[in-house]
Parts: sequence; C-alpha cells; structure tokens
Amino acid sequence: MATTNASHACPAPMKATSNGSWQGENPLEASLPLAIVQICLVIVVTRSLAFLLRPLRQPRVIAEIIGGILLGPSALGRSEKFLETFFPKQSLTVLDTLANIGLLYFLFLVGLELDLRAIRRTGKRALIIAIAGISLPFIMGIGTSFALRTTIAKGVAEAPFLVFMGVALSITAFPVLARILAELKLLTTDLGRMAMSAAAVNDVAAWILLALAIALSGAGSMLVSLWVLLSGAVFVVAAALLLRPALEWMARRSPEGEPVKELYICATLVSVLACGFITDTIGIHALFGAFVVGIVVPKEGPFAGVLIEKLEDLISGLFLPLYFVSSGLKTNVATIKGGQSWGLLVLVITTACLGKIGGTVITSLLVKVPVREALTLGFLMNTKGLVELIVLNIGKDRKVLNDETFAILVLMALVTTFITTPVVMAIFKPARRAATPYKHRTIQRNDPDSEFRVLACFHGSRNVPTMINLVESSRGTRKHRLTVYAMHLMELSERSSAISMVHKARLNGLPFWNRKHNGDHLEVAFQAYQQLSNVTIRPMTAISDLYSMHEDIISSAEQKRAALVVLPFHKIQQFDGSMDSVGHGYQLVNQRVLRHAPCSVGVLVDRGLGGSTQVCASEVSYTVAVLYFGGGDDREALAYGARMAEHPGIELTVMQFVPQPGQHFVKPSSEGSMGRATDASERLADETCITEFQAKVMGANKSVKYEEKVVGGGKMEIVAAIKAMGKFNLFLVGHAPRVMPLTDRTDCPELGPVGSYLAQPEFSASVMVISQYDPTADAFRLAEEVPQIHDLPEPDTPVAQMDRSRHSRGMEGQCF
Repeated sequence: MATTNASHACPAPMKATSNGSWQGENPLEASLPLAIVQICLVIVVTRSLAFLLRPLRQPRVIAEIIGGILLGPSALGRSEKFLETFFPKQSLTVLDTLANIGLLYFLFLVGLELDLRAIRRTGKRALIIAIAGISLPFIMGIGTSFALRTTIAKGVAEAPFLVFMGVALSITAFPVLARILAELKLLTTDLGRMAMSAAAVNDVAAWILLALAIALSGAGSMLVSLWVLLSGAVFVVAAALLLRPALEWMARRSPEGEPVKELYICATLVSVLACGFITDTIGIHALFGAFVVGIVVPKEGPFAGVLIEKLEDLISGLFLPLYFVSSGLKTNVATIKGGQSWGLLVLVITTACLGKIGGTVITSLLVKVPVREALTLGFLMNTKGLVELIVLNIGKDRKVLNDETFAILVLMALVTTFITTPVVMAIFKPARRAATPYKHRTIQRNDPDSEFRVLACFHGSRNVPTMINLVESSRGTRKHRLTVYAMHLMELSERSSAISMVHKARLNGLPFWNRKHNGDHLEVAFQAYQQLSNVTIRPMTAISDLYSMHEDIISSAEQKRAALVVLPFHKIQQFDGSMDSVGHGYQLVNQRVLRHAPCSVGVLVDRGLGGSTQVCASEVSYTVAVLYFGGGDDREALAYGARMAEHPGIELTVMQFVPQPGQHFVKPSSEGSMGRATDASERLADETCITEFQAKVMGANKSVKYEEKVVGGGKMEIVAAIKAMGKFNLFLVGHAPRVMPLTDRTDCPELGPVGSYLAQPEFSASVMVISQYDPTADAFRLAEEVPQIHDLPEPDTPVAQMDRSRHSRGMEGQCF
C-alpha cells in the first residue's frame, strides 16, 4: 500500500527520447521531444506578443514576461489538460535546468558588457542620483514589507524578507533601459548618458544587495550567513587575481584581424560553468559566478566581442525565454483576490514608483538638473526587467516569497516597465535641432574648388569596397579636400548590446564609432584608405530601428554640411548575378531620405565597382557613363561625372539624348503660360550646362567623350540606344530626368525611370541614381512632422506617376 501511494506521489521519471508514434508512444511523454515543443511554444508566443506590442514601442522583455504569465496558471495554465500536456510536473526540472543554463550565460554576457572602468569614471551627479535612486526605494521597500508581513506574508523570515523587498523595489534594469533609450533616440543625449551611468552603478549595487539577501535567506544561523558572504568576497578577489590574468593572456594572444582560437573560447565558457558551480557551492547562486567571469574578461581587443557574437543569439533567442516561462509557471495572478490583495498590489506599485521616481527626481533637482529632465530620468530609472525576475524567483525558491507576494511583485515589475516608454515620450520631447544654414547642398555649384562633403552610408562589409572605390574615383584634383563621413547603418535589434551602443556614442549627440576602440573591421578599412590618400574619412554609425533610421541620416547630413548623401540600394548582387533584397525596410529608409534630405542624394546600385576588394589609386581604371535627358537631376549627375573625370583612371562618356524635331520624351506642360515658361527655363538650363561642360571639362581632359544621340520619342529607340553604348563600370543617371518610363512597372520608384531600367538583370554595371537638392521644398521639409510610411510611394507603382514638379528648380550660376 505504501508503495502504491509513493508511485502516485512521485511520477516515474521521463525517458530522454521516445520510440516514436508508430511504436505507440506519445513523444510528449519523453523529455527531449517535450523540451523541443516547449521551446518552440515559448518562442512563438513571446515573439508574437513582441510583434503585437511593437507599435507601443515596448521592449521585448515585456512580451516575454507577459508570455510567461499567459502560459502559466494565470491564463492557459488554468486548463489542467494544457499543463499536463505541455508542462507536466515531471518535465519542470529539465525545463528549469535549461532555463538556468541560458540565464547563466546571459548574465555572463551582461558582465561582458559592463565595464567597471566606465563606472569608475561616472560623474558626481550621476553617482549621487544612482545612490539616491537605490537608497530611497530600498527604505520604502522595507517599509512596505511590514504591511505585507502582517497580511499576506505571515510567518516568513523577517530579515531576508526585508532585504528581498528592498532589492525588488530598488532595481533598475540596465539592458532594458539601454534599449528604451535607444528606441527613443535619447541614448547619446546628456539625459541618456546620465541615465546609463546611474543604471550601471545601480546594477552593481543590486547584485551586492542580492548576495546579501541570499546569504540571509539560508537555513543556518547568522554566523553561517556571514561565512557565505566572506566566501563570496574571497571568490571575487580570487577571480580578479587568478582568473583575470589567464583571460588577459588569452586576449593578448587573440590579435586584431585574426580568428580567436576555439580553445580559448571553450576554456572561457567552461570557466563560466566552473565559477557558477563554485558560487552555488558557497551558497550565493551559480549566477554570481557567471556574472563575475563576465566582468573580469578584458574588454580591449576582439576577444570579448567574439564571445558576445558567438553566444548572444543562441542564449537570448532560444534559452532565455525559457526562464520567463519558468517564472510564469510560478506566477498565478488568481492568488491576488479580494480587496486587500488588490489594495496591496496598488500599494506596492505606488511605493515602487514613489521611491524610485521621487528619489531620483528630488536628487536630480538638487544637482541642478532641469525639472522635465529630472522627471524623465525618474521614470527611466524605474525600469525593471530580467534582474527583477531573478531576484523574485530566488526569493520564491528560498521560500522567502509566497505565491501571492510573488505574483504581486511580478505585476509590479510589469507595470513599472510598461509605463516607462509612453510616459517618457509624453513628458520629454527634445526640441528639434534647428537647421544648420550652409551654402553647398549640391554637387553643382558656383565655386567648384570648395570643399566637397559626402555622407556615404553602407549596410555592412559587402558595401565597403565599392564605397571606398567610389570615394577614390570622386576625390578629383581640386585644391580643397574631399571629406567623407562613412556611416554604418545598423538596425537596432534586441541583440544590440547596451554597452556596445554606448561605446559608439560621442559628446555631440550623434552616434559615432569610439576612436579608442579600433576593433571594428569596417572602420579599419576606411582608416587604411585614409592613410593612403588625401581624403579625410570620418567613420560613423547610426543605430536605429528602420522606421526612424532616416532621421539619423538626415540630421547627420545637416550637421556635417554634406553636399551629397550616398545610400546603398536595398538589393545586393549575389554570386550568380541576381539581386537579393536585404529587406523592404531599408528601401523605405531610402525613400524617406530622398523625400526629406537637406542636400543632394545618390542611390547606389552596387554591382562590384572595382571588384570585391579595394583598388589602390594607381590601379583605378573605370569607364563611367552619364545618360543625359535633361532636368535638374541630370545636371547634378553630369556635375558628379565631371568631378569623377578629374581622376586619371576614369574615362567618362556623356551621352545626351535629343528627341527628333517635333517629338518629346515627355509630354510638354499644358498648365498655361507658367508651365510653358517652366519648360523653356529647364531647356535653357540644360543647354547652358552642356555648353559649360564642353568648354570647361572636355577642353581640359582628353579622357572625356561627349555624344549627342538623336532618337525618336519612343521608349524602344531609347532602350536600343542605351544598349548600343556598350559596357561600362558605372552609370550616372538622374532620379527624375525628362524622359518617359523605360520599364512597364517598377517596384523601386527611388531609382527613377532610367535607373529602374539599368537595375535590371541584363546589365552588369553599377548604377548611381542622383537626386538634386530642391531648395524650393526646404521650407516645407522643415515644417513637416516625422514622415510616415503611408506618405511614401507604394511598391510596384508605375514610374510614370512620379512627381515631375521638381524640374522647375534650376540652379543659378555656372555648372562647373
């Protein structure tokens, strides 16, 4: 009888694998297939919630917390059949083990991203704000604990409960805060830097307090707790004195530009597990060992970056969500029932907000932070996240927090983090930077010897050789230099680590590469080119979501007084010659920049200008063709071709297409005398530009050819004439030339009628589609709000529908 009762109380352990459905076995009764289903289910639920919450600009941790709660006994888990099928009790040990291994390595990554030297350099104001932001909520958390102990938490150990409540209310989630700041484009502002510095100090203090709470929550006496704390301190010292030199030795033997040895990676990952075992043996949880290893890893050189690269996607994407569902399975919102419990929930949320926000705001005002910024800083510091859940789960496992208290504190963390983004967006709206007045916003200008500034954007390493070869071809022989701002466009995703984003910031409020960390191979490529040429190269980066990336490009072009923004086409040529899209979002970025740019814009269809490697100046030998139909954009393309023709390795061919008498490439304007006057002024500007080109460029350069091709007004004749020109390395065309569409339809209106045709697979040359800056639209651009997606041309739109009103903007003065 006793044996029967024991079998009912303790289910038989699950097999690792099943024999399959054909053998009559249920795969979900074996641990491995069940774990696979659990992982897939968790990821589908959390990613779906993240997608739904995306319009609210919520960090992914919100979706993961809600997803864990929904899968637990608060929602779907209310069905016994659901829990027994997907989360049976005998599977929870495996689930918790996988979740904690993922958490172990995630906290190792957090330690890798935390630079203690940066914390030591924290300013006095940020340090004072951080201390106040920890102290007041900690004290108020202790006060709240008395209310909980007399109501729903009777009988718990007093000292551990006081400390756990204080820590739970005083934590700031450092990685989540960085994500919110980056989303709101506050990361590189004074407010963002102060928040990040204070949060870093808060993070370290929270771990120390958590170690204290865990030590106090042990079953032994106070003497045992003291031994736990002392042993933990000895471990930290031993890691700094023994482990760090070994890691530094491996980092020194991993030079820049060479792959890190697999042995070093393996040794580091094993040391994470070993240190986790040591701290777990001490009694302060395995997570502390992993966190300490991450802190002592040297941050200089590529070693730390390679570790992050190898671990981040696997851990954050696959294993870490398991921890949220593990926490969600312990969270039962149904335990919060009755007026008293809901009143205590309101009390805890209010206390957490008042302590964190109040302490931060009051201290910020005392150190002379403006009121609005102080209030914003208070809400930012009130952000909770994964570390909060870790604290609560440890408290639950140690029997310090019961089910109801645990559920109340989880909801508190969810609410305080959820309100951060909308409240900050409502109360802190930094003034739009006034447009910087500057003279040269186009390539075509009255003083061609003036400095030529280019903002060259690129997506990744595939774009770099062509971009450098284009810069080399554009440097000319003018007296004044060519200055290029090379901007790396990086999508802000959940895998962007917080500290790496901060490292890419400079004091001018724009995201730049950190000059003290030359580890990025893209930056090295541009620096190497700068040393071999007389071109000034300044690497930059824009870390934004695709919806607002154009704002970084536009503001950078404005502040750097660029005359030309070069954008990479959203399709990249593959080895078989086909063009593969990197994402529709990048196409929308290009379209927004074209619509709102403060200078001329060129969209570069990269088909390997100069091959897949950088070509030195003495070996440049390119043939460039300008297809000239007329209009401001074509005049700008001709001006750029004339500048490229100054390079001794460039052969330039200008083909002007002229309609036969009585025919037109586009329908003449029928809008009365004003429209006819516009057409006449455009034709006069075109003729003047060609005349000056022949006199000033062709006369001084024998490598420049000019041809005039008289063709009928039909599309087929123009296409045949272009094909008959032969092969070139690069075509320069206008975005909106005075010509009809050369293709029936296009899904790339940003390329214009000619560029869309040249981007077809039958051509192998790179194409630069240039749009001249329109000064008449500048006033409207400055008055507009942030452009919306629906303002842009829809894909697969007939090119004939493109607005041609821009042709009226003739540039005064000479072309060359």
